[in-house]
Amino acid sequence: MGNEKATATITRLTQWIGAICEAHRGRVVKTLGDGILAVFEQAIDAADAVIQMQRGHRIRLEQWPEPLRMEIKAGVARGEVVEVDGDCYGDAVNVAARLSDLAGGSEIWATASVVDGVDEGHGLRFRSLGSVTLRGKAEPLALFKVEWEEDIASDFLTQQAVLARPVVAEAPASSRIQLQHLDLSLSFHARELPVHLGRNEHAEVVVNDPRVSRLHARIESRSGGFVLIDLSSFGTWVRFSGSDSDIALRRDECQLHGTGEIALGVPHGDLSAPTVTFSINGGTQR
Repeated sequence: MGNEKATATITRLTQWIGAICEAHRGRVVKTLGDGILAVFEQAIDAADAVIQMQRGHRIRLEQWPEPLRMEIKAGVARGEVVEVDGDCYGDAVNVAARLSDLAGGSEIWATASVVDGVDEGHGLRFRSLGSVTLRGKAEPLALFKVEWEEDIASDFLTQQAVLARPVVAEAPASSRIQLQHLDLSLSFHARELPVHLGRNEHAEVVVNDPRVSRLHARIESRSGGFVLIDLSSFGTWVRFSGSDSDIALRRDECQLHGTGEIALGVPHGDLSAPTVTFSINGGTQR
């Protein structure tokens, strides 16, 4: 579009986003170039705002030419904030920004504290993304995707009153993780970890693809669970079975559970992405 038209278009969009937040009793703290930071007194107001934002924007996009369509990503976190000279600081601000980075286009990611703050009578739906350790956080956070599409139907959705939390126990000796790439299939006891995925011939799971770093990712046993840690230059993506959402890791980590697929170097949307499937028996249960 050129710098001038692109800037004007993004400015109009962020102004519209700000108006949606204010209409739901939010306050716009500042603009961030191509986004905004807003604060709300109540979790339900924040949830309603970002849901209305996504639904309204989908209608707007129908009028936009395909090459010019922009998607909105939203992250919502709850906690104490400190206001200084009109700006806002605090752990919740940092977490919300990180969730916005990790979310895919047209997605809303929220922390468990946000979900807990929404009364079940509102009937909002959430999909568990498991536990993810964010950069700068010592402990993993239980994260959820807010399902805003009115016509969506899935057995994997949960209401906020009955959220499934990962329950961590001491890993028994029988706890194992099965890893498969092409015709390679390996199984590891929790006590045999860590193992590495990468292009290096010394990695336990060798993935020979130029988009994969020499030591791309590490899987280790921690507090009764299996944790995937990205070590790469281009990132790692995790998709759990039954979910259509990816967790993007860039020098971050997440707790693995059940079964799923790990994409190395490029996301799952690229059909040529090198992938490793995983299956966990014993240890962490959901």
